[in-house]
Amino acid sequence: MQITFLDSQTVADLPSELAKFTETGAFTVYENTAPDQVVVRLRGANVAIVNKVVIGEKEMAQLPDLKLICIAATGMNNVDLEAAAARGIPVKNVSGYSTNSVAQLTITMLFTLAMDLIHLNQAVYDGTYSRYASFGYWRQPYYELGGARYGIIGMGAIGRRVAELATAFGAKVVYHSTSGNNTDQPYPHVSLEELLTTSEVISLHCPLTEATRNLIGYAELVKMKPSAYLINVARGGIVNETDLVRGLNEGQISGAAADVYTQEPIPADHPYLSVNEPHRLLLTPHMGWASVEARMELLAGVRANIVDFGRSGT
Repeated sequence: MQITFLDSQTVADLPSELAKFTETGAFTVYENTAPDQVVVRLRGANVAIVNKVVIGEKEMAQLPDLKLICIAATGMNNVDLEAAAARGIPVKNVSGYSTNSVAQLTITMLFTLAMDLIHLNQAVYDGTYSRYASFGYWRQPYYELGGARYGIIGMGAIGRRVAELATAFGAKVVYHSTSGNNTDQPYPHVSLEELLTTSEVISLHCPLTEATRNLIGYAELVKMKPSAYLINVARGGIVNETDLVRGLNEGQISGAAADVYTQEPIPADHPYLSVNEPHRLLLTPHMGWASVEARMELLAGVRANIVDFGRSGT
């Protein structure tokens, strides 16, 4: 098989893992591919691997040799699934590879915010601590997670792992299912209203759908405790970004963190970048999924999809 990976940049620092694709066929890899390069680079390829590069009906119509599209991610919105189905081209993704990685970032974000760790680190380096009269220094009080109510929106694999970690710290976990179907979990299922009004921490782990778009806006932030923290590691569109900045500026909640954004990378005029007190809004560049272990598992999943296709032809 002729196999072409169009955008390997997110895994380019794992050359030994990429090299394993040569065991499945003739392998060509590009770190990035512009839209006008897609057809040229896939011409003659039987298998296309993409992370975010778009393959639509227009591209497929010019690629008669294309037999399989592998998405090096869970989300499949960058491929025209209807066009692929009409042409008999299977589209395979990989799910579950980043559960531990995203859960780890979720708890890390919470502690970084709640304990003011970025400021405290700087306070040691810039001499603030050296000039302080006491042996201990902090700018704001922080509280233990033990005994706090931790609200999870979306109790899928990542939500369950976050629940386990929060429980290990002694938190009392509750959750809300945005679909209304996932209610058989070993934690209390509560309404969104109750979760918002009673939780000290809320983290988002639900998919972005029409039902969850702007799920958390100003009206929801007002319902939260002023001491609460909001962590979004799901999808940017679930939180109304302008409303979150307003809520933080008004002190409706204590702090928030985001690893995902409506537009990625975020533009220079993004609302988050104008928040009054940046230490209350922790931002990371959509890296929660990307531990070395997670990316190795992702690539292994892509290879497995190619091997399965080679065996079965579907």
